[in-house]
Amino acid sequence: MTASHSDSLVVLFGATAGAYGAKLGSDERELILLVWQVVDLQNKKVGTLHKSLVKADNLDLSDQCREVSGLTPEGLGKAEPLDRVLQQFSQLVSSDLKVLGRSSYTLCSDGQLLIRQVLHPETSKKNFLLSDCFYSFYDLRKEFHTCYPSSAAVKDQTIKTMAEYLGLGTDEAEEDFGVWQVKTMVAVIFSMLSEDHIFTEPETVKHKYETGPCSKSETVDSETVIRARGLPWQSSDQDIARFFKGLNIAKGGVALCLNSQGRRNGEALVRFVNSEQRDLALERHKHHMGSRYIEVYKATGEEFLKIAGGTSNEVAQFLSKENQVIIRMRGLPFTATQEDVLGFLGPECPVTGGKEGLLFVKYPDGRPTGDAFVLFSCEEYAQNALKKHKEILGKRYIELFRSTAAEVQQVLNRYMSTPLIPTLPTPIIPVIPPPYTIATGSIRDCVRLRGLPYTAGIDDILEFMGDATGDIKPHGVHMVLNQQGRPSGDAFIQMKSADKAFMVAQKCHKKMMKDRYVEVFQCSGEEMNFVLMGGTLNRSGLSPPPCKLPCLSPPAYAAFQTAAVIPAEAAALYQPQALLPSTRTPQASATAPPTVTYYPAQAAQLYMNYTAYYPSPPVSPTTVGYIAAPPGAVAAAATATHTPILPQPGALVRMQGLPYNTGMKEILSFFQGYQLQADSILMLYNFSGQPSGEALVTFPSLDLAKQAVAERNGQLLGSRCVQLYLV
Repeated sequence: MTASHSDSLVVLFGATAGAYGAKLGSDERELILLVWQVVDLQNKKVGTLHKSLVKADNLDLSDQCREVSGLTPEGLGKAEPLDRVLQQFSQLVSSDLKVLGRSSYTLCSDGQLLIRQVLHPETSKKNFLLSDCFYSFYDLRKEFHTCYPSSAAVKDQTIKTMAEYLGLGTDEAEEDFGVWQVKTMVAVIFSMLSEDHIFTEPETVKHKYETGPCSKSETVDSETVIRARGLPWQSSDQDIARFFKGLNIAKGGVALCLNSQGRRNGEALVRFVNSEQRDLALERHKHHMGSRYIEVYKATGEEFLKIAGGTSNEVAQFLSKENQVIIRMRGLPFTATQEDVLGFLGPECPVTGGKEGLLFVKYPDGRPTGDAFVLFSCEEYAQNALKKHKEILGKRYIELFRSTAAEVQQVLNRYMSTPLIPTLPTPIIPVIPPPYTIATGSIRDCVRLRGLPYTAGIDDILEFMGDATGDIKPHGVHMVLNQQGRPSGDAFIQMKSADKAFMVAQKCHKKMMKDRYVEVFQCSGEEMNFVLMGGTLNRSGLSPPPCKLPCLSPPAYAAFQTAAVIPAEAAALYQPQALLPSTRTPQASATAPPTVTYYPAQAAQLYMNYTAYYPSPPVSPTTVGYIAAPPGAVAAAATATHTPILPQPGALVRMQGLPYNTGMKEILSFFQGYQLQADSILMLYNFSGQPSGEALVTFPSLDLAKQAVAERNGQLLGSRCVQLYLV
């Protein structure tokens, strides 16, 4: 039995089969030794000193363990397993307390590691519960520094340094391993008691993780946040809390990260109550969750708020009910109501507060996204709900997953901040620089660099190429950018001949650039062009671009006037003279000394067509540049070419809920009789280039579009019900 102001301490020391000292518990090795002794604080008496070996599942001892402890696998093989040893511990402590006439106790250990990094994680993995006494303990190092402020810093304290500071004449070699440590700790405690030190504020370990909302206005200390990577996709916040068992996570401090499609990406940001707990969490780098090892890195408070923070009053009210289990429902029919969802869940899993326990995720205009979050008051109701995973509601199967408060915020933030239709730049004119067009054809005179560090620039690539730099064509280095205009880790280089490209690929393949090795492949100009325009090139051959450039400007979008500015690091790769007419005279150009330029010079402010919803393919700055063109320029270009820059106006209909294998042929068949052509259909893709289940269809007239929506909305295409909206 324990109490906040205990009249006894149980001095506890332990060792694992692996690391010792400051790295105890960092290698996931099991406990093999426990030594303890009861100390009567009132009468300054001690109980019997107990030493117990623990039989680990893996008896392979590290060299350090063998040397320091003197233990052997043979001796440990005869010991009891951990659960039995802990039972004996409780019984013997109770017996010693009775002998001393005491009723309550608190553990006291040399630092935090034995309790937080060994006992709690190991018992959690072995699925048995620790008694309440292990959730409160005194850290002797902190207590010692409080009693003796002039002593060494807490992080530098050891049992030996504390004994030396007090001048205790104990000889470690005279005692068994573990026995000397406990006897010395007891002697240190008696010295502190002689200084009238009082043990009043024990360290605590949280019994369970508490969920809760997080506001973007909160201040989050960056010294308390980590990023966990490599999580199983189905992991919940409780699974992550269990991985960090023994450490105190802040309320609502687990934020599962989502990818661009709103699905979990195997990462999470975790916020701890203080920097000390965060530092202990970093020691669990590459510890295991099931069969997977989890990477743990430092993160910032800003990153945590970006994922977990929210400002919506509706979300705050939904999450205000504490200690609820949150379930996410995905794939709901767009016509589903609160009554439909409650009926789907049924009486065996009642929702907390009825309709108030449901939160539908919607677009800014109020249209449903097919997602919803549900609150349950206990684990039993949540488990009953999860059993309905992939059951049918209406004509659609519904996916159910465990969720978190941070995921609710993240999903709501994503949908509410995303425009319904992408905001496109001012009408754009692609400018292909005449002197530097990329070569096409099957001659393999190019190389592709893959796996570049994201911080790598043109100069890094030229240094990487070494002597082969002289064989690069003028303006032949092409950095491939992602949808945000940032380096993607790929680059293409045009060489002067196929032989030069072959030699570079042989010489530089898997050569190191900074801390990464870079793959170098020989390829043709045709293959290079294909990838630069959004396709993919791999061992299976070529895959077409997910979104063709001409498809990026549907007819109804010409009115939008917002342009996206290229980031400074990307703008530096563009060449002004490729975008603007040259001011030189032919004579001046003819007399200018010849120079070799591998990449474009810095440009002024430029614009690039990339959007949040329908990303343009990655492009090379030297291949196609985009600038915001004034209306006069568009008109002039149209007049000069006698063809319209933008498609003819029409009425636009948005299709949602398409089967992912739907093609233009199926959509034309769906709208048979409505005078559509294949170029009237724009298939929409997600950031990964996969079909999003949506399409935009241009009808010849508004009346025909309204007729199609009225007649075909809610009809089946394949096995799915398709929703139509007039844009």
